[in-house]
Formats: sequence, structure tokens, C-alpha cells
Amino acid sequence: MADADTRAKWDRIAPHFDFMAGRGAEARWKPFKQQLFSHMEGRILFLALGTGLDIATFPPGRDITAIDISPRMLEQARPRIEAYPGTIRTECIDVHAMPFAPDHFDQIYTSCTFCSVPRPVEGLRALHRVLKPGGGLFMFEHTGSRYYPFRYMLNAMTLLTERAGPAMNRRTVDNVRAAGFKILEVNNIFLDVVKTVTAFKAPV
Repeated sequence: MADADTRAKWDRIAPHFDFMAGRGAEARWKPFKQQLFSHMEGRILFLALGTGLDIATFPPGRDITAIDISPRMLEQARPRIEAYPGTIRTECIDVHAMPFAPDHFDQIYTSCTFCSVPRPVEGLRALHRVLKPGGGLFMFEHTGSRYYPFRYMLNAMTLLTERAGPAMNRRTVDNVRAAGFKILEVNNIFLDVVKTVTAFKAPV
């Protein structure tokens, strides 16, 4: 069953999300997302599509299942979905309650997602369940920092931002490990806050 409070929060934000995301930030991170998403192949799950801003960085011709907890976010994404030169099927689903069979997807992608999943390790374990053994998890995320003064700044910011959007201090790399994934690579893009994470589900 979907988290009603989380769904309601993102439904409220949906009409304003593109403005909140900022054109400058999207342009800045676009090359890094394109590089990460260039690995897309096989049966793909994209978690938290939102308003579809990331679709512009997808390689063409892919077969993608995209989910989001917010129906209003997916409504906002519809023009971008329809313009994509490939297949994007959308479903309004909470990551904690995905109906997909175990070992269903070849790859899973996220983009600034696990700052917002209420129970991140549980959400990552749900992704681990639906990913095939040997399959890859590819993440573009912002996280907390290990360094002074950024760690304290991000902790303080989270007291405000978490009420209306993302947490700023998540330990996402540690959470990926705790969920059972094997880390292949972590690339810091901006300090140790914005990063890409590549991991996989170990073969049985």
C-alpha cells in the first residue's frame, strides 16, 4: 500500500517541481546524467520519474518502465513521455509496494530519488528484490557530507527541506550496501555531496 503522506506531499509539489528543480541545476548535471544513463539496456526500471525532467538525458530507443508515487507528477510528465523516441510505460507505484516479480529487471536507475524515499534501506531492498542477479543499479544522487562544515549545514537544512521535499543528509552509499548491493563505483561530482553510484546484485 502506498504511503499516503508521501504521495500527498509530492502531489502538492508537482505543479511547481520544474521551477524548484531549476534550469541551471538541470543544465549543470545533464552531462553526468547522460553518461550514467548511456548504459541503459535490456529491461529497465526507472524509479521516481517525477515530471520527466530526466527523460531528456535518456538514450533513444530504450524500453523503460518508470514509476512514481505521485499521480500528479506523472500527469506533468506526460508531454515528455510522449516525445521520447522509445518506450516509456508509467505506473503510479510506491517503491515499498512494487508488484513486480522477483528478478524482473536487468537494470534499475534513480535520479535524486533516495533523498526522498521515507525508508531508504527498505526501498533499496525492494529494488534488490526485483533486479536480476548480476543486474546493475545506477544512481545519480545528492547525499550528506562527511566533511566540516558541510555535514552540519546539510543536517540543519534537512530540518526544513524534509517537510516539503527531500532530505539533504542521507547516507545513500551506506544504505545501498545495507540493502545487499555490491558497490562497483562511486564518483563524486560536486564535493562528496552530488555523486553517481554504480552497484550490482550478486549472482546466486
